[in-house]
Amino acid sequence: MYRLFVPENMRSKVTAFFTGKDPGADIAGLSDLLKIRRDHIYLPVQRHTDKVLVIDSSMEPKIADAVVTRTKGILIGVQVADCVPVLLHDPVRRVVAAVHAGWRGTALEILKKTILTLIDGFLCNPGQIRIALGPSIRQCCYEVDGEVIRAVTHATGKGEYFRNKGDKFCLDLASANRIQAIGMGVPESNIRIFDACTFCNSDKFFSYRYAGGSAGRQAGFIGIF
Repeated sequence: MYRLFVPENMRSKVTAFFTGKDPGADIAGLSDLLKIRRDHIYLPVQRHTDKVLVIDSSMEPKIADAVVTRTKGILIGVQVADCVPVLLHDPVRRVVAAVHAGWRGTALEILKKTILTLIDGFLCNPGQIRIALGPSIRQCCYEVDGEVIRAVTHATGKGEYFRNKGDKFCLDLASANRIQAIGMGVPESNIRIFDACTFCNSDKFFSYRYAGGSAGRQAGFIGIF
């Protein structure tokens, strides 16, 4: 696991990490490893949407590609296999979020909408939000067509997150989401990107493209304890 250091305050401690192939997104394995009850680990039903789900008391599985909570004692997460897992934390308002950002979610501004949920629903100041973007397929290996680039650039604007490759393009989703977060007021210094490419490091990470669509899933998790 790739653990993150998240600032603590007097009332709560935040646990945040990205997994590789081991333990992947296995809730039973994570429960045993972390000594957390299985029903206190929450993964949404992901469909590449722009839906942001706020968890308070109900842990019923629902369709969403971002989860937000300020409830202590539960671990929220998202599953990925090339897409970008994004973890957010506001240490002042004591709220956390996990986002699944593939190219469709990025084009639908799923990270922007999650940050807006923190601002509108929890009175977060974007200048205080910390963001970590986990291992994902990077520009070196993510070749896409013009339709994808048009959709992502419409949501993101200008930036060095793609380059031409003949009649195709090489896209870096992590960098595009970083630009979207900065556009929402999150300081650049508050954003961390893990450089590992899931395709290049298929021995450590599941990669949908590398495996031809038959890959397993790793995850990003965050919770207040």
